[in-house]
Parts: sequence; C-alpha cells; structure tokens
Amino acid sequence: MTLADRLIRYDDLNPCTNAFIDTRSPGSDKKENFTLIGPGVAENPDQHIHISIPHGFNIGGARQPAGCLNSQHSHLTEEFFVIHSGTWAFMSGVNGDDGKVILNEGDIISIPTDIFRGFENVGEGSAYLYAVLGSDDPGNVLWAPQVFELAEKYGLILLDDGSLVDTTLGEKVPEGKHPMPVTSAAQIAEHRIVGDEEMESIVQRTDTFSWSKNTGLALFNGVEEVALVGDKNMSEDLPASKLSWSHGFVVRGLKLLSDAIVPEHIRYEEEVIFVQQGQLDITVDGETLTLSKGDTFTTPIESVRKFEQKGQSDCILYITRRNDYPKAPKFI
Repeated sequence: MTLADRLIRYDDLNPCTNAFIDTRSPGSDKKENFTLIGPGVAENPDQHIHISIPHGFNIGGARQPAGCLNSQHSHLTEEFFVIHSGTWAFMSGVNGDDGKVILNEGDIISIPTDIFRGFENVGEGSAYLYAVLGSDDPGNVLWAPQVFELAEKYGLILLDDGSLVDTTLGEKVPEGKHPMPVTSAAQIAEHRIVGDEEMESIVQRTDTFSWSKNTGLALFNGVEEVALVGDKNMSEDLPASKLSWSHGFVVRGLKLLSDAIVPEHIRYEEEVIFVQQGQLDITVDGETLTLSKGDTFTTPIESVRKFEQKGQSDCILYITRRNDYPKAPKFI
C-alpha cells in the first residue's frame, strides 16, 4: 500500500445509501453512510470500505441533509463522534425521548454501550459526522423495535447474521437463515435511561477544550494538544479526558498555528489523523502529502512522521490511536 492509498480525501468519500435496516424509513432515507477504516460495520455487504486494514477500531462517517434522522440503536462497543459540520441532536432512549443534547461544529460526544441513541441533522443544509467505533468487530447493531416494523413495511428484512434482504428486488430469506428477532423488552431493560443532564456529561464542547503547551507533542512553538478521549497517560504527559473510561482507543486534539512544526518522530500504535479544520503537510518516511479539511489519513506503525502547518489559519486535528495507554512518541 502506497502512502497515497492511506489518505481518504473528503471529496472522494464513497457513500452507501442502503447500509442499514432504516435506510428506507421515512425521515431516514436520505442519509449517506461511509466506512473509512477497518473491517466495517454495515449490514449491506456491498458497502465500500476505503481502507480495510484492521486498526483495533473502525472509522466511519455519516452525511445527512437537514431533518434526516439516524434511528435509535445501540452498540456492543463505544461509539465516538466528531461534529465536523452542521448542528446535530443526539437523543437517548429506545424511543428517543429520554434525553437530548445539541452539538455544533467541533464538539464531540462518546456514547457508552448501554444507551440507546439516535442522531438527527437539526441544522440547515447537509452536514457530516466523523465516527470511531471500538474494536475490529463491534458486533451487530441492536435496533429499537419500531425500526424493524418500518423496515419491513418498506421492503427490508434484517437477518440474524446481520445481513439485509431486500424484498423490493424479489429477494427472499435464504434457506437455513432467519430474520433477526425484534429487540425484546428484556434487551431494552439492559439499557440505561439517560436524561438531558447525563447526555451532557458525555459531551465535550470546543469552547471547553483544555489545550496545553506542555504535553508529549506540544513542546514546540505554535503547537497545543488536548486529551479528548482516554484516561490519564503519564507517558504522553496528558491528563485524563472528561471521557476517561476505557474505549480501547484514545482521541487527542492537536492544534498547529501558522508555521508550526512537529519534528520527526515515531509512533508504536495505529494513528489515524482527521483534519477538522485547516491544512497539514505530513511527511512520512521522506514522502510528503497535504491533508485538507475533512481528510482522513492513517499513518504506518513505526514510520517516521513530521507535521508542518503552512496555512494562515489554525489547523486542528483529531487523532485516534489504538490502546487505552499509547506509548510516548520517540523523537528522532
């Protein structure tokens, strides 16, 4: 794989419009789902995966027009979101009426495993979410009961192996396979009832980020770093994030002012860089690529990398690394 193959341009994102069981339900039928990095989590086997290399987590995205809803569901692993653009509402509860929180561009939310969640673009125009889902295999999505009913009405049946049957195309449930049982009352009872206040507790807003100039990377002029997901990590000189429980991955924010440089260094875990704003030149083993707003790049383990910010406005990166306690960078 070449270095360019590790870069996913926002403008080159390849969407799937029928990735999940709710993609024909009124109000949810205009969403685009993306699988950027990892084995993937879609129920449609034809979903395009940009980079299928296992990282210990999956990176995905959702782009939705105004008023478009992603139906209530839960996952077996942690689900973390960056609001890349737009204004989004996140709703908790099997019916989406337990709690609600509104997030704007740059804000983040990490939703634990025992909460039903859904999200809606409540702003104007199309908007994009960047998402990290824990584990290489996060298991099947658990949908609220009403999602099954609407899906069948519009021709989709979810099977117990996590795949979809489209009856509008004449497809039938294959012999030896069975529809996924509708989520039971007992399964629903295993989930917490979470109101507005607790939903706010799993959010970090951009105006509350504790940017630091004294971390493992922020030792250079014009560079600041913040822990967004993860426990205190002494090796990186980072305090615990507000979202400090175990995810199996960490997320860091990195801010580079104009002309800032992070010199050559090595990392020992998978490192995925998402450009929230601005532009970054990254040099890996002597080859340089320019990353722009909305782009995603996965850096080879133990490669030598260097960051340079040549733009006039601040560059803000959200960086995901495998493990709860990544090692410190080794500077060359």
